[in-house]
Amino acid sequence: MARTGIITFKGNPMTLEGEDLAVGSPAPDFVLHYADAGIQSVTLADIKGKPTLLSLVPSLDTGVCAIQTKKFNEQIASLKDQINAITVSRDLPFAQARFCGAEEIQMQTASDYQTHAFGTDFGVTIAELKLLTRAVFVLDAEGTVAYKEIVSEVTEEPDYAAALAALRMLV
Repeated sequence: MARTGIITFKGNPMTLEGEDLAVGSPAPDFVLHYADAGIQSVTLADIKGKPTLLSLVPSLDTGVCAIQTKKFNEQIASLKDQINAITVSRDLPFAQARFCGAEEIQMQTASDYQTHAFGTDFGVTIAELKLLTRAVFVLDAEGTVAYKEIVSEVTEEPDYAAALAALRMLV
């Protein structure tokens, strides 16, 4: 299913592919990949047991995406043993690892580059760009969506305070 008019990119309307994942819904199963002694995977089953912040960005190599990742990285530092925090993009896992090393990012990054299923299942793939839109999901320890923000203008930052408040309520 395609949804138009939910987001814009530099003022231009874009189309999101997939269903609109509602708060209260179980998160779809997923397999994302990251670089750590080769390519490794992380799944929904891997993160269950702790609340999880999923910070979605189009590409870590852009200004706003870098800012979003750095801000969440700083603001979750005091919670790091109590939560999972993952930045998700379609950047290659090696590019994500390079970015995190250069920027001293501690939060995990993971990529939807292989199948693009995460983006479709979470309803966050920008059809015209084949990238993930800017969004934040907070999942409870069982994998249920407790908070969701799809940023209406892709070039703008998310509501950090609201996402972190939702995450802290689950800790």
